[in-house]
Amino acid sequence: MLFKDILGLTHIKNHLASSAEAGRIPHAQLFVGPEGSGTLPMALAYAQYIICGNLNGENEGQNQVCNTKCDTLSHPDMHFAFPVSNSEKVKSHAVSNHYMEEWRQFIREQPYGNLFDWYRLIGVEKKQGQIGVDEAHDIVKKLSLKSYEGGYKVMLIWMAEKMNTATANKLLKLIEEPPQKTVFLLIAQNEGDIIQTIKSRCQILHFPPLSEEAMAKGLEERGLVREEALRLAHEANGNFNKALDLMNKDSEDLVFERWFVQWVRSAFKAKGNKAVIHELILWAEEVAKTGRETQKKFLQYCITVMRQAMLLNYNVKELAFMRIHVDGFKLENFAPFVHENNILPIVAELEDAMYHIERNGNSKLVLTDLSIKLTRLLHTKETPFLNQNQP
Repeated sequence: MLFKDILGLTHIKNHLASSAEAGRIPHAQLFVGPEGSGTLPMALAYAQYIICGNLNGENEGQNQVCNTKCDTLSHPDMHFAFPVSNSEKVKSHAVSNHYMEEWRQFIREQPYGNLFDWYRLIGVEKKQGQIGVDEAHDIVKKLSLKSYEGGYKVMLIWMAEKMNTATANKLLKLIEEPPQKTVFLLIAQNEGDIIQTIKSRCQILHFPPLSEEAMAKGLEERGLVREEALRLAHEANGNFNKALDLMNKDSEDLVFERWFVQWVRSAFKAKGNKAVIHELILWAEEVAKTGRETQKKFLQYCITVMRQAMLLNYNVKELAFMRIHVDGFKLENFAPFVHENNILPIVAELEDAMYHIERNGNSKLVLTDLSIKLTRLLHTKETPFLNQNQP
């Protein structure tokens, strides 16, 4: 991966390249950024930069053999760890090494992809993957060996927040005092989900969402006309993975839109009509048939829709990027029902549902309970606006 292939983020590229050339390479770094912001491509380019001893802000023209090995993810001094789960391919004790062929395909085809894209590729989208203690044993073993080419070794841990407590505790000492010329690159979306003892041992670098101009340029390079590229870039809100999905009409959000519209329409009809509760139960059954990762991602999507609706309700249209593509449903018409008196309880209920699903609660019961609560919350009245001159 080359720095020049990464969209935007010029200031981060310059920082990483200049610090490497000055010999200031921290032994443990944590790249934190939202989905589709380019944390994984940047980590790959940075790893290649320091392993191959490249200079002048780019990965070309130095050690061509080394660069070629890194491009194909076959360099013996570049190691990877990422969330996995047992599957048809790996019956037990799954670790990243079992899925290296799929990982190379993922990087080649979806370098801006998310965790759900990865689970779908390896066929475990109905499970909750993790970086387990077996992975920790593998990491310790790999890094105990000397560098194959005598330079730096890099351990890249993608979605580091998926490390369980046992894994994190086993890696603490190694991250704090790694072997000479060994670099840990941890990548995460949710910094708060990483235990403090791991974070305190890393230099943290925060990535912003990608700019619309950078994403539009990337979409144009993939064949879109300028106007359409700008429209999708605005709708994707800094997430290039979503922009690509929208371009290819392959976004899971298109399914989530249908679920959401069906859900809120039934919730509105349910007031004073007990028969409609049956529709909400059937809806909960449909969503519960999917994997837990899909359910959590859908609930996070619902939180985003609710926030966007509130912004529209209070006329902050410049921050409202979302579009709903279901015929007959307009977010502008839904917006008046999300306001100061119900937005916090709605988000709290959605987050509670995510918490219970993640901890293996009965999805059908959790979603049914959430639906009944949503029926009440959406009918909460907004406080009438008072004139400032009134007492």
